Amino acid sequence: MNLDELADRLEAAADRTGDVIQSRMRHVGALGVARIRQNASGRPGPNVITGRYRASWRSETLAIPYGAECTLGTDAPQGRRLELGFTGYDSLGRYYDQPPFPHVQPAIGFIEDTLHEQMRAAVGEILDD
Repeated sequence: MNLDELADRLEAAADRTGDVIQSRMRHVGALGVARIRQNASGRPGPNVITGRYRASWRSETLAIPYGAECTLGTDAPQGRRLELGFTGYDSLGRYYDQPPFPHVQPAIGFIEDTLHEQMRAAVGEILDD
């Protein structure tokens, strides 16, 4: 391969980088939410009562130049209490001594491994053409 062919190949790879990484990040986000939901399906995580809390977990993937970022989270008010526990009075004056029911922290290693795996696959996909 001569230098002109290499330059053309690298330029084509650069053009595809953002789309490929965004796709891979969406996949990481979906798997991460699935793992958190799985962990929030009973002990040692929180028990499922209505399923609304578990269903409240979302993944949002945003494009950034030549890549993507992904945020996992919930807007459910009990999320922090369930993960970290709570001891004290609530806004209505009720006293709680609630232990933590971790479901996010146990998923972090899986999400990190999945992210590394997907980024290696993205590099292979980008450079393979």
